[in-house]
Amino acid sequence: MNKNQIIEAIKGGLIISCQALETEPLYSSFIMSRMAVAAMQEGAVGIRANTVVDIEAIKQAVSLPMIGIIKKVYDDSEVYITPTEVEVEALIEIGVEIIAIDATNRLRTGGRTLEEIFIPLKAKYPNQLFMADCSCYDDCVNAEKIGFDFVGTTLVGYTKATKGQKLPATDLIVELKKTLNIPIIAEGGIHYPKQLKEVMDSGCHCAVVGGAITRPQEIARRFINEIK
Repeated sequence: MNKNQIIEAIKGGLIISCQALETEPLYSSFIMSRMAVAAMQEGAVGIRANTVVDIEAIKQAVSLPMIGIIKKVYDDSEVYITPTEVEVEALIEIGVEIIAIDATNRLRTGGRTLEEIFIPLKAKYPNQLFMADCSCYDDCVNAEKIGFDFVGTTLVGYTKATKGQKLPATDLIVELKKTLNIPIIAEGGIHYPKQLKEVMDSGCHCAVVGGAITRPQEIARRFINEIK
């Protein structure tokens, strides 16, 4: 599919995030690939996944568009979602349809800005779709300005400046619809079907749900906390 076909293919649908950290029981590329199969069978329009090995396993199992990330921690930066060219190049190498990058204004490793890293990458790979994982209105506006193809509300509430903000970020999506010309992807804090309906009605292009579907520890914790 070309860029426009991918954008159209995910419109109005649900993307399922299939991720597990090394400390979690489901940490396995095979398990993540089966999660993706289940998501596809129930009508998901795409998959979001982390690491080259997980993405390759998922791509062998399903034919849906992929939002790919590589979480990498650098000692001198708070940014960990696809933070440098190294991670982007690795994702391009395996043919990820959409690459998501932290698009906050926080400095990357080596004291570099988002613009210093992203603008050359966009010029080098004009046919690659890029998603900006944002934390606030200004992040989203800047992301469109420098050439991202999508903005996502992924990091709302996950940065020091936005900690404690209400999720899902429905109000932010409504405001962004008045300003932006690129698609908005709702992500973060969508725990229940009713919330998914609310963010879709707010005008987003599509939505990503992860923990509420594919992280059983998180799901179990919410239930158990209700009866403690």
